[in-house]
Amino acid sequence: MLIFYGHPFSSYTWKVLIALYEKGIEFDYRSVDPAFPDHMPELKAYWPVGQFPLLVHDGVPWFETSIIIEYLDHLAPEPRMIPLDFDAALKVRLFDRIFDHHVMNRMQEVVNDALRGPENHLPIIVEQTHARLDIIYAWLDKELAGGGWATPYGFTLADCAAAPSLFYADWVYQIPEAYENLRAYRARLLAHPTVSRCVEEARPYRPYFPLGAPDRD
Repeated sequence: MLIFYGHPFSSYTWKVLIALYEKGIEFDYRSVDPAFPDHMPELKAYWPVGQFPLLVHDGVPWFETSIIIEYLDHLAPEPRMIPLDFDAALKVRLFDRIFDHHVMNRMQEVVNDALRGPENHLPIIVEQTHARLDIIYAWLDKELAGGGWATPYGFTLADCAAAPSLFYADWVYQIPEAYENLRAYRARLLAHPTVSRCVEEARPYRPYFPLGAPDRD
């Protein structure tokens, strides 16, 4: 049995959960929510940095979401999250990095600013993040003009990264109506069964969101 450490409201936890659910792999889900105080010390015994999610298989820890999902492809090859073809795999990995670095991590900068409290608020961080998100939103809108998933290779690692990225980024800086392709892609992601499952499992934790969770999702 795989052991999986994460939190239902965590964007990067979602990324791996979606892959686990897509593959139908059984696992022992150990939430690191404060309601389960024993789980974070367990995680840190494997990975002292304390970041999650983390997967443990046969006593070996695997961390960093893209690496975990690649390992899941090794354990359960179907459905593949990373294509075997080199060019296809490169495209999928490219979009995975774009969603992680240019959407998810940008969004987190605004969340971190809110967590610091109003006395330590830095408006320039929010302004810069909104500007950078607008640039990547515009780029993604053009890339996704054909509809479907992030790449032409079915539901992949790229979409596992895109779902939590766009879910929370839209809460931080709502995708403008002009970006119809991107908005439609986000809607397709949220309607996908494995993504919808993550959304519902996280719903009880919405009060954790420091900016206030909108009612639209």
